[in-house]
Amino acid sequence: MNGWNFQELAETPSQTGGPYVHIGLLPKQANIEVFDNNFNNNLLQEHTQGERIRLEGQVFDGLGLPLRDVLVEIWQADANGVYPSQADIQGKTADPHFQGWGRAGADFQTGVWHFDTIKPGAVPGRKGTQQAPHIALIIFARGINLGLNTRVYFEDEAEANAKDPILTGIEWAPRRNTLLAKREERDGQVVYRFDIRIQGENETVFFDI
Repeated sequence: MNGWNFQELAETPSQTGGPYVHIGLLPKQANIEVFDNNFNNNLLQEHTQGERIRLEGQVFDGLGLPLRDVLVEIWQADANGVYPSQADIQGKTADPHFQGWGRAGADFQTGVWHFDTIKPGAVPGRKGTQQAPHIALIIFARGINLGLNTRVYFEDEAEANAKDPILTGIEWAPRRNTLLAKREERDGQVVYRFDIRIQGENETVFFDI
């Protein structure tokens, strides 16, 4: 094209996410009013179907220190296992009161992030398989060149987890445990705790997407 020799073109230098990536994408958390409609960590409406849960955790670096400037996004199916997207080809109607996507910044003091959502239903996998209930999660933070993709499974879905093609595809069983959120009840609310470790011992499994 136009006489260009693409073999002579060098790759554009890349950079990691800056220290204020969370402020740029969640300005309201920093008391900066920019957007008319702010993204947030509440995926629920009054009539959303399904078991209401809170998903929370921290992201730890290789030294075991919590990151306090991390940004987390999630994407999930509704309680019936249907994604609120035209890309879902199951032919089922998604819950009109559930958006399926959320964005949260870690607390500036503690590094804790959370989402108020519902526990998703199982979704179809490839070649007739069934995927266990799960939530797709991506992390952005300084020092990370590309977003880190992982999945959140639920420890109390043992039977479904044992058949999940993605989870069982991880050969070493202890590594699978890094994808399991632990259930507890706190003040009458169901909370699933999911801590993420970027490096070191018990490093979370990440996926190349």
